[in-house]
Amino acid sequence: MCYRLLGSALPLLSLDQLPIVLRGEVMRHYGEHVVSAQLPDRFKFAPEMETYVDSFLEGCDDPEKQLAVMVGFSTLTNQGYPVVPSFWKVVKHLQPETLLKYVNWLKRMFLRPDFDCCLDFTTSRQKQNQEKANLTQHRVLRLRKWIIARLVSIIDSQGKKEEDLVMDIVRFCFFHAFFETKKPTSEIPETESLPSVPLDGQSHSTVANLFFSLLQILNNLPVLGDTAEAAALREKHVHGVTADRSLWLYLILQYASTLLSHGKHVKAVTPFTAEQRAAWDRMLQSLENLQKKDKSHNMEIVAFQHLLLLVGIHLFKTPAETLDLLNDLLNCIERAFDKKSKKADDEEPEWVEVIVEILLSLLSQPSLLMRRVSKSVFGRICPYMSKKALHLILDVLDPEQDQDEECAVVVMEETDKKKKSSGANMDEEESADSSDDNSSAEDGEEDSEDENNTDDVDENFRNQLMNVLQAGNALGGDQSDDDVDDETMLALDENISALFAEQQKRIQAKKDEKEKMRKEKILRRDFKIKVLDLVEVFLAKQPESPLVFDIIEALLLVIEQSMSSDADKQEQDFLQKTADIFKNRLCRAKQYCKSVGDHQADLHAQLESLVKRASKHTDSPVALYYFSASLYLFKVLKGNMAREEAATLSSSKKKQKNNKENSAQTDQLSDTGLLDLKRVTTVYQEALSGFLTKRKSALTAAMFLDLLARFPVMCKPLIGTLVKSITAGARQHQQAQACVLLQKALQTRDLKLSMTEEEWGELIKESTSQITESLKAVNQFKVKVDQEKVIKCLELLNFLIKTANQQKLTVELAELSRVLQALSQQEGFGKSGRLSNLYWNVMNLLGFARPKREKAEPQPEHAPGAEPLKRKKKGFLPASKKRKNRKKAPAEPPEGGAESSKEAGAAGGEAAAHNSRKRKGAAGKAGGESPWPKKAKGSPGKETPGKQGKARRKKKKKAKQTPAPTA
Repeated sequence: MCYRLLGSALPLLSLDQLPIVLRGEVMRHYGEHVVSAQLPDRFKFAPEMETYVDSFLEGCDDPEKQLAVMVGFSTLTNQGYPVVPSFWKVVKHLQPETLLKYVNWLKRMFLRPDFDCCLDFTTSRQKQNQEKANLTQHRVLRLRKWIIARLVSIIDSQGKKEEDLVMDIVRFCFFHAFFETKKPTSEIPETESLPSVPLDGQSHSTVANLFFSLLQILNNLPVLGDTAEAAALREKHVHGVTADRSLWLYLILQYASTLLSHGKHVKAVTPFTAEQRAAWDRMLQSLENLQKKDKSHNMEIVAFQHLLLLVGIHLFKTPAETLDLLNDLLNCIERAFDKKSKKADDEEPEWVEVIVEILLSLLSQPSLLMRRVSKSVFGRICPYMSKKALHLILDVLDPEQDQDEECAVVVMEETDKKKKSSGANMDEEESADSSDDNSSAEDGEEDSEDENNTDDVDENFRNQLMNVLQAGNALGGDQSDDDVDDETMLALDENISALFAEQQKRIQAKKDEKEKMRKEKILRRDFKIKVLDLVEVFLAKQPESPLVFDIIEALLLVIEQSMSSDADKQEQDFLQKTADIFKNRLCRAKQYCKSVGDHQADLHAQLESLVKRASKHTDSPVALYYFSASLYLFKVLKGNMAREEAATLSSSKKKQKNNKENSAQTDQLSDTGLLDLKRVTTVYQEALSGFLTKRKSALTAAMFLDLLARFPVMCKPLIGTLVKSITAGARQHQQAQACVLLQKALQTRDLKLSMTEEEWGELIKESTSQITESLKAVNQFKVKVDQEKVIKCLELLNFLIKTANQQKLTVELAELSRVLQALSQQEGFGKSGRLSNLYWNVMNLLGFARPKREKAEPQPEHAPGAEPLKRKKKGFLPASKKRKNRKKAPAEPPEGGAESSKEAGAAGGEAAAHNSRKRKGAAGKAGGESPWPKKAKGSPGKETPGKQGKARRKKKKKAKQTPAPTA
């Protein structure tokens, strides 16, 4: 309640009252609540307080009041760390004047931390666990970490900002991340205020890590300002530049160059060597040269500028690792834009290969900015990709590739992660460390069990222990324990303890090795997921490149390897992403290579290999990907056509315009393009025959349905195999699938156009004959596959007979009629309603009418001579249990049958009439009146037609019944 009162009172307080309230005991208790409420399943008031502050700042027009509230909440600290989050959405409501003053206040607090103005508190648990020798330094470190994070979040906020304010924050963060002041100078405003507490190495590292997060924000920052040019750039969704189209990264580099040129006033935290400084100067010169290039290469220039700037700034963070990378990048950029230069040495790699290697190195680092810039740059160089450059990417994805280079990448990435973790939040570090400890502890328990099992058979350790015991005369000696002196026992104990300590070290080393391998596997998998981004970009940018055909095999190997292994969640994500790229970006791509004349033979061989591997595979999902890849190559070959053939076919079409059949056949041939139809037909015929004749096959009917639907040209070559398989299929299931595929092929319009009338009629006859022979072999319906086969045969028969009737084809159906009539007499035929309906649909086409079912006469409710069973209504007492009938004995019904029971029911009294519907009806028929008024839907006094019909039927039943025999 106090917290709500505090939040509600903010708009009512004056400028003098705000500091008093925001430094009171209620604020202190609120801070303790925020810290203690971080544990799960605890009430959290912080979101509600944020709503109060947000409402106040949005409705407040006084900049001073806004600043007082922001400073008041920012000075509520727990051991130096403010309790409000560093990224606070309420900042977006600050007026430009207030925002500028607040940023200046943050900078002053960073340089000269003033804890006297802070409402600092320490929880009871922190007091118990207080082990900090230098508490002041610890508080300063925590406060500075929060301030830099708050400055970064101000740039990322949605409020109105000016370019000067953004650049001021960027310069402040960059300077205190990588430089220190030697002598103040007016040319560099950051040197005019010296920190009261010097920044140590941990503080510099923390600011550096947050600065690179700031680079990611600047790279995605929309254009700031109210000018018309800035508004036009925002409409074009241009990011990462100022209103005058200058890159933010380039402005940072210019500022860094200014700092390096003022060696008398500032010094770098990690000074450059001569070689590193030379690379830096060369990079600046290369940037100037790129800006002077022809505007026709604008997209490539921007991409290379981004890459150069990003790698150049990393010189301050990791100079030793970045130097070689920067030199290689500069060399390949010079070769890429130097049109006159030629390759002097055949062994020297092309510039695009060097760029790809650099991009792979950048992807190995745990930086979202690196990942996005790498994708952007790679999209620019996709038109210049060579086969060697592409295989540098595909080799990373190859599961059979040696992982030596990957391990080097993993080590670099792991060290970067360790450096990055040092700049994280203290509380986050503790929680992350605790979770890591828990996971490692669980893994340690599992490993310990394995090690315990292996210790039992560790002969080497056992022999060493025996030697130690024998050396101390503890085994096999004649002396008893009393004869051994204390010094010998102590020496023996020391030797044994040393032996066990050494054994424990070996066990721990094995555990560490396993843990290292596990982490390296995770990092390698994460690296491969990033590399898949480059493959996806290439397929999106260059779908018509012949290099796409090399990607097919690489992705298939990844899918096959991932499906065959026991996959964890990360492996499943990797597999899912690979499969999505393969299906959506490759197989279903609307654009494909249109110049494969030189690759015709290779593509046919690759198509044959894919179909054969799909047929031989044991896993159906993997076989589906191989089969889909073959269909993609089928589409590519079919869609390509030599120029000479295209001209010949177009002239033949004009000459044969009047002859429909010949023109249709000509169209059929022209649609094959560069496809060797005879060669491809042989491959798919073998696959189809294997699917229909082998008992176990990874191929499915859906694969061939896709083939026939997408490429009707394959219907005619495969139709013979399908017709034969109706009877020659390995099992009932394969015979049923043959009927499904045949029906799909017959329904294809192109199949009929490719055949003459005689061939078409003969095909219908042969198909009908094969179905007749298949149905003859059916002698039972015990198994579900028997019903499935007959259903598919009847569906195909329905289509064939309708086609024959519509097109007036001569088909012999007499034998089929006899087979169908005999089929209906089989045991279990009528159990399936769908089967029965399909059967009579076919029989109707053959001229047989479906017999009408005679309705079975309903059996009487009770035998004529027996008394009807009386039901007891739930919730009512029987008549004999009621108070007035309790002493009366229940009347036994006479042996007269139904009439006597009716009379007894009528004489039973009105009280028992409503207990049973049958007894109520019986009393009414005997002439007695029901105690309850009869309700009718129609007019009063008249029975509805439905009730009149029921009365007539009951009278007819009575007339048919004979009196029961008397005893």
